[in-house]
Amino acid sequence: MADKTLVCSDCGKDFVFTEGEQAFYAEKGFTNEPKRCPDCRKARKQQRRNSSENA
Repeated sequence: MADKTLVCSDCGKDFVFTEGEQAFYAEKGFTNEPKRCPDCRKARKQQRRNSSENA
């Protein structure tokens, strides 16, 4: 396995999907690659957390 460069579906920036992350995804049984860069993933997670607190 080698590092892969992917494009974020939210901001359009390139980000690296490292060998370690790929191994982690495979270990967890995830079959899809991430669609968002780490910054957008963090922002989305925070957004979901905030909306669930307001519900």
